Amino acid sequence: MSHISVTVFCGSSPGAAPDYLAAARALGEGLAARGMTLVFGGGNVGLMGATAGAALGAGGAVTGIIPDFLRAREVEFPGLTELIVTDTMHTRKRRMFARADAFVVLPGGLGTLDELMEILTWKQLGRHTKPILLIDIRGWASRVAALIDGVIEDGFARPSARELIEVVPDVAAALARLETYSESVNGASSLGNL
Repeated sequence: MSHISVTVFCGSSPGAAPDYLAAARALGEGLAARGMTLVFGGGNVGLMGATAGAALGAGGAVTGIIPDFLRAREVEFPGLTELIVTDTMHTRKRRMFARADAFVVLPGGLGTLDELMEILTWKQLGRHTKPILLIDIRGWASRVAALIDGVIEDGFARPSARELIEVVPDVAAALARLETYSESVNGASSLGNL
């Protein structure tokens, strides 16, 4: 299996049900077990901190990318493999994008939706072909996909927009897709879709 870096977008809050934190920890552990580098928002809070803590605890490589003004608010995660401090949120997103071979999206709030929509738009515009996996914990990803379906039905996007993301039922399915993807790009310099 080739080494890939996976950027994970997820909530800076833990969510209202224990399933969310359990999924975040399972994802972090799973990425580490497969030798995949986790790239995340750099904070030690919510699902973000749980994913990173689990990856580090399992011996994984973890890169945090955080804007300077959020270092105190999100309580910068200590002991990361690498910490990158940016000047703005936009620079943070660009750096997270540049480091990613693939994206995984766990439930989250407005910031998570912002990150998802930006990389989704970039993919629609042909700026990348990296896979975008949404993990459907407690129906969260299905609701996001339904929003995209509504945009298509209302004539604001082509039907092909729905193909830009893949909703997977759980962390195990996401990790299996990442393994398949990693194997398919072994040694490739240009990464494609799953």
